[in-house]
Amino acid sequence: MSRAGGNPIVPDYSGPNVRGIIPAILGPSTWADTVPGWMPDAVRAADAVVLLVLDGLGWDQLHSHAELAPTLMSMQGQAIHTVAPTTTATALSSITTGLTPGEHGLVGYRMVLGGEVMNVLRWSVGEQQVRRSQPPSSIQPFEPFLGHRVPVIAQGELQNSAFSEAHLRGSAQVGWRAPSSIAVETAQQLRAGERFVYCYYNGIDKIAHERGFGDFYDAELRYADALVADVLATVPAGTAVLVTADHGQVHVGDRVIHPSEEMLGPVTFQSGEGRFRWWHCAANDIDGLVDAATDAYDDIAWVVTKEQMLDEAWFGPTVPPQIQRRLGDVALCAHEPVSFYEESDSGPFELVCRHGSMTSAEVNVPLLGALVG
Repeated sequence: MSRAGGNPIVPDYSGPNVRGIIPAILGPSTWADTVPGWMPDAVRAADAVVLLVLDGLGWDQLHSHAELAPTLMSMQGQAIHTVAPTTTATALSSITTGLTPGEHGLVGYRMVLGGEVMNVLRWSVGEQQVRRSQPPSSIQPFEPFLGHRVPVIAQGELQNSAFSEAHLRGSAQVGWRAPSSIAVETAQQLRAGERFVYCYYNGIDKIAHERGFGDFYDAELRYADALVADVLATVPAGTAVLVTADHGQVHVGDRVIHPSEEMLGPVTFQSGEGRFRWWHCAANDIDGLVDAATDAYDDIAWVVTKEQMLDEAWFGPTVPPQIQRRLGDVALCAHEPVSFYEESDSGPFELVCRHGSMTSAEVNVPLLGALVG
């Protein structure tokens, strides 16, 4: 069905997608047998593999700044899809578990649990931590990395968070205090005999959110490219280094839409995030809310019901009823560079770049590889 703004990109979960990376590498057969054709060739001949996730690096942004990333641009690979919504909590969980959002159940940055809206990254409802009442291993019950104990090299302060428990539990967490340690720690793990190492770096996403595209973003992209070069220069020969991301970015700036009180009249509460805003309402209000939102916002957003998304498999082909209850009823998914405001989803500053929706800038992410000789 054709929509204003073109059609949203529904992720191809059975093809080139971030959820397929871990099963290809850690599956039961040898890499040469299990690696799909869309994976970089470097993996097939490798003795060991490093997967480095650069949070927030979309394929579109990388190619529009190609001159700033000579190392990344020299690697072999292609664009692949991330997941819906295009947000860190959902995408990182799909990367580490190898599952679709409908399967692992972390279906957004802010999702409904027990009638309350929980911030998945903070694992909180409002200011209240809910780790005891909503145990991470119950909310997301599947073992990451197919049950393998994988070294995870990520920011030290993230190690003991509830979200880390949800998507990284059972791993051997190796915290870094400065990004310069990533290459050193990775090389040490490989020399100790590990055959797969997972690395995570969030600098690009952080700078994009706080500063937007411009000089600061350019400086960060150059820095991240140098980080990849450092990893390639430090790990042992025979190592394949793969680079991917959880989502891309859209520069929104001050283009924040404040829905009117009249528009929000049927809305009981909101979840999701600015570019994938869920409205929750009574069943008999859905059609009227869709009509009103379409009249008001069709030129800047796709107005989509939960049922439409389920029919079109936005979250994968299988979404059990208990996971469906974590979704809203009507979603505003921005296709223009705007964000939809909600008071309880605001922070200490307005985000400049945002993500969450299903545009090319947000859905397409790199999967690049190089074999260290």
